[in-house]
Amino acid sequence: MAYRGFGFLFAWMGIGVYLRKLIYSTMSTFGYQANFLGEDFPVLLPEIPSGLISDVAPLTAGGIILDYPKYSVVLHKFRKLPLITAANIEGGLFKDITRKSLFSGGDHWRKDDRIASEYQLGAELYGAEKSDFDRGHMVKREDVQWGISDDEAADSARSTFYFTNAAPQHAKVNQSIWRQIEDYILKTESVKNGLKISVFTGPVLTDQDPEFVTLVKGEVIKLPVLFWKLVYYINEANTISRVAFLVGQQYLLEKAGIVLRKYAVQADREHFMNFKDADTYQVNTELIHKLTGLHFPVAHDPYQKESPVKLVLDKVNVRRGQVYESVISNRITGLTL
Repeated sequence: MAYRGFGFLFAWMGIGVYLRKLIYSTMSTFGYQANFLGEDFPVLLPEIPSGLISDVAPLTAGGIILDYPKYSVVLHKFRKLPLITAANIEGGLFKDITRKSLFSGGDHWRKDDRIASEYQLGAELYGAEKSDFDRGHMVKREDVQWGISDDEAADSARSTFYFTNAAPQHAKVNQSIWRQIEDYILKTESVKNGLKISVFTGPVLTDQDPEFVTLVKGEVIKLPVLFWKLVYYINEANTISRVAFLVGQQYLLEKAGIVLRKYAVQADREHFMNFKDADTYQVNTELIHKLTGLHFPVAHDPYQKESPVKLVLDKVNVRRGQVYESVISNRITGLTL
């Protein structure tokens, strides 16, 4: 069995029906909205295969969906990281608010008390010895920084600072490659063109992920080496299109001595076509399915290039030299970075 949207829960698991009652404003409701692109263009959540259902972390009050303003999260019970995040972005209502203005005295990260602490990783991971990585937002702060008013947009942005929305990312990925992909999607496409888009994001979580060199409260923690992003939007032919991105950090984690060395990543288990690193980081949607096991809503795929899985994985692993020579020399112009 699998669920087909954030409105559905696994009744057979005894979780019951989750009713989304909290209205955030007159323009947006709490949590990801499947009909955000229009009633005729539903984008339901990916189906979770039966083999992964038991890995989903339950909420204390019942249900499995962590709803936040304009986005939602499904958490992996054992990895304690997001399995899926889903966000709605309305570029026409984006508000330009600085990160520093959101909190007094710096970012305020916290755990979510709606889900047991044992299913979350917080300061005990990100403050551990050799934790030379960022708290990488899966739902970008600015992605939900939109609304009728600046106050609404700011409150939505603050809501992204939950550990349930974070995964360990090497700084050179989080602050360069990953950020370029996020900014391209948000600022070059959604904001500039006034597009409404729906975005799924998450880490690729596999048993083959390398182990963090430091025990966290006596527990072995595996760190993800790949991150994926899938964007749905209405194209000029008035049909739903989707594009996928994949970014890797295995070499950087190994080089920094953050994880025990792994020698192979196992993969068994067009708007948007102008991204300057598309040949390296834009991938066929089917690859994301193969890596995650998730079944994504069908849509037109403008990116049809196919490569053997191993070659694609080699190409998306960001090496130290590539970060400086390739990424910085290929900055996307017209963005406020």
